[in-house]
Amino acid sequence: MSTVDDEGDLTRKQRREQAREQRRAAELAAAQGDTRRTRLIQLGGVLGVVVVIVVVILVATGGGSSNTPGKVAPNSPRETQLISTVSSLLGGIPESGNALGAASAPVTLVYFGDLQCPFCGEFSRTALNQLIERFVRPGKLRIEYRNLETATHEPETFRTQQTAAMAAGKQNLMWYYLELFYRQQSAENSGYVSEEFLRTLARQVPGLNTTSWLAARSNPEFGTQVTTDAQAANNAGFSGTPSFLIGRTGGTLNKLEYESLRNPAPFAKAIESVAKA
Repeated sequence: MSTVDDEGDLTRKQRREQAREQRRAAELAAAQGDTRRTRLIQLGGVLGVVVVIVVVILVATGGGSSNTPGKVAPNSPRETQLISTVSSLLGGIPESGNALGAASAPVTLVYFGDLQCPFCGEFSRTALNQLIERFVRPGKLRIEYRNLETATHEPETFRTQQTAAMAAGKQNLMWYYLELFYRQQSAENSGYVSEEFLRTLARQVPGLNTTSWLAARSNPEFGTQVTTDAQAANNAGFSGTPSFLIGRTGGTLNKLEYESLRNPAPFAKAIESVAKA
């Protein structure tokens, strides 16, 4: 009997010890969980601070790549990079007024655009870059920029911004102005196109005489050009931008259909087709 009782007592002791061990294990797990939560909270705090610092740095330096639209801070690294990118794209290519490329190029592409049009901006920052390098620089293609109001809701603002670009064309630097504008677009009709913005673009154009540019902006021929371009677009059946006409230089121009503004392939195919015709 005593053996059975001892065994029973021993079993109860073992159970109590077991229960104590289980409680210790549970308490330890809970403590470890609290520690992990504390560390995660601390880590989250640190990451939050890092994110804030990165945002502050991007804002201070103009942030993003030169291919990302949005106004840049004056004299910032991003502005320097942006100007360098546009200069590399256009440097050495002849310009004349609204035209980019050699007058002797066998193919002409007419590009109807609105400087606040986000789709024009997308085209200029992607497919157009490759078309310029592949066809314009070697003298195979000439591109003429025409004005068509679509995204800019205020006619006066439209005329002012387009005239600013055409005035740069008086110094054969219109395409620098266009490309710098398209790379610094903000939300259309958000009021970002101010006199300060237009003058900042002029300052960024390499070699532009800003005094002459300011004087040229009052030239009445630009207002006439905007009206003429709108009529040409209407005659071609265009109601959106960007829209394109293509043909042999000096010959009949036809509508160019495209599937993607980022993909230069359909444009390249049309250019090569016209060149071989």
